[in-house]
Amino acid sequence: MATNPTTKKTAAPEAEESTEAVTTEARPERPRRAPSLVGPPLGEGQEPVTVTLSHHLRIDGVDFTPGAQINVSPDYARRLRGQGFTART
Repeated sequence: MATNPTTKKTAAPEAEESTEAVTTEARPERPRRAPSLVGPPLGEGQEPVTVTLSHHLRIDGVDFTPGAQINVSPDYARRLRGQGFTART
């Protein structure tokens, strides 16, 4: 097996610290917003339904906590109600 005889150059510690500070300031942490419509798309002529969740639910990689209000298609709202994921308010 062949080895590479060249050595890597390392940057000065001061340069690394200043680079980290710039990248941290350049990318502030943003809260994730819930999409306007969650789950399957609306059918033709359907209007979205707002439901309040009674349990933790993960849809399309997004976590929704109990009490969160989400907009879903009427068919999906019916399925969530049947499975007990919506609050009785």
